[in-house]
Amino acid sequence: MDFELRQATPDDAGALVLMQTLAHEECYPHLLPPEFFRRRRESIPERVERRRAFLAVDEPRILALDANNQVVGYADAGPGREEDAPEPLELYSIYTLRRTYGTGLGAALVSAAVGPGPAYLWVLENNPRALAFYLKQGFRPDGKRNTLPPEWEALPEFRLVRRAQDGAAR
Repeated sequence: MDFELRQATPDDAGALVLMQTLAHEECYPHLLPPEFFRRRRESIPERVERRRAFLAVDEPRILALDANNQVVGYADAGPGREEDAPEPLELYSIYTLRRTYGTGLGAALVSAAVGPGPAYLWVLENNPRALAFYLKQGFRPDGKRNTLPPEWEALPEFRLVRRAQDGAAR
């Protein structure tokens, strides 16, 4: 499967929000109730408008397009958002649709968004597929834990860090 990676623009907001909504439905049915996904679908118009401004920056907002020019993946990164950020660069999110699993798209998105160097991210607990992927990319738990906001059911998450000396075990 071939993919094109490119910087997202505000014009991509609609397709991106739809892809992320589907990715959430594919990734998290064991973690979130059906009502969560119904609310996410209902909020698509507002989320598209918010996403437009988020995409109007020079920081990595990387789209993955398939051969039919459909958005099948996304990764974004930027300066760490916490005061105690373990590295300056944070991988904010990465999502791919299930049909792309095992194709190397996830690794390509990580590379495009944060490169091979130091970075950190947050991952939901009870998400073994994502954890295995991040470990393969050289990220390791650092012991820091958090919970998501109430609109995300206050799900627990933990931080993974890739230090300069760790590199990726690809």
